[in-house]
Amino acid sequence: MFKSIRTMTAAFAFGLLATVSTALADKVVVSNWDGYMPKDMAEKFKAATGLDLEVAVHATNEEIMGKVTASGGEGFDVLFVSSPFAEALNKLQLLTPIDPAKIPNLKNLYPEATQLQHDPGNTFSVPYAWGTTGLCYRSDVVKTEPTSWNDLLTPADDIKGKTTMLATDRWLMAAGFLAGGMSVNTADQASLDKVRDQLIATKKTLLAYDDTTFYSKLVSGEAALVHAWDGWCNYGIAENDKIKYVVPKEGSDLWVDTMVITKAAKNPDGAAKFIDFVLSADNGKWVVENIMYKTPNKAGMDAIDKSMLEKYPNMAIAPADLLKYEQLRDLGDGMKAFSKTVSEIMAAK
Repeated sequence: MFKSIRTMTAAFAFGLLATVSTALADKVVVSNWDGYMPKDMAEKFKAATGLDLEVAVHATNEEIMGKVTASGGEGFDVLFVSSPFAEALNKLQLLTPIDPAKIPNLKNLYPEATQLQHDPGNTFSVPYAWGTTGLCYRSDVVKTEPTSWNDLLTPADDIKGKTTMLATDRWLMAAGFLAGGMSVNTADQASLDKVRDQLIATKKTLLAYDDTTFYSKLVSGEAALVHAWDGWCNYGIAENDKIKYVVPKEGSDLWVDTMVITKAAKNPDGAAKFIDFVLSADNGKWVVENIMYKTPNKAGMDAIDKSMLEKYPNMAIAPADLLKYEQLRDLGDGMKAFSKTVSEIMAAK
């Protein structure tokens, strides 16, 4: 008449596991940089898909990379990471391949966004934003408008002490590599030493290393020339139209921020739905208007007010021209010597 206690216990356990599994399937867990998507994204995603969205925040690529490599990716479905880190995670077999059939809005991407050096065909990553790194400056302060990375590395006397550089390893070194006509992915010791010596000399001319407030320093007049990602320079331009942006004659890196699905994802189908939702025209438009970066989402770029392209000329760089620049790539074991070199620069007096 009554089931045995063992049978009832097993049934209870099975029911509990089913409930947990259903709960996990109803939620997508994302880690992103703060402010890098709409604040109401969870509500909009829930309304569109019926899925809950839980958002964690990481401050740097290195931070989320450390968490994911330590845990195998447990606890996350989707990560926002820059392309060298996506490439590294894929080499570590910590990512799930992208299934185009589950992300129909991939059609919204520019054709060039499927030709990225780190992942041709978007096999393990989907681009979210992309752009250049260059020089952001006060055109009403500098006597001669900058055209070369050497204008930053060896500044004119009138702007010494009024320049800043990005402190993030890859971009700090890229300025030195580009100035010397080298690849941004250089890792041989002789070249590292040469760039190290230049950047130590440059350090003595800097106001600061600054990854987050350099545009404010331009607005206030504390700085005259800064090393900048294009979108962050746009924040300054929005406050002072005397601020300008230029890609130096030696070129730029092509930086790409991407979305990836972890191999440990509890809800891989939900993760694909989230990426598809992000690739809508409305969300692509939000990226441009709020983060002020270019997006590889053509539908989003087509939706913006074209006056933005006039106010922020770097937004108008054509995708084909972006692809002429070299992407930062995962250096693998080469990062050990690379990081050691950066530590020596930072420690130098």
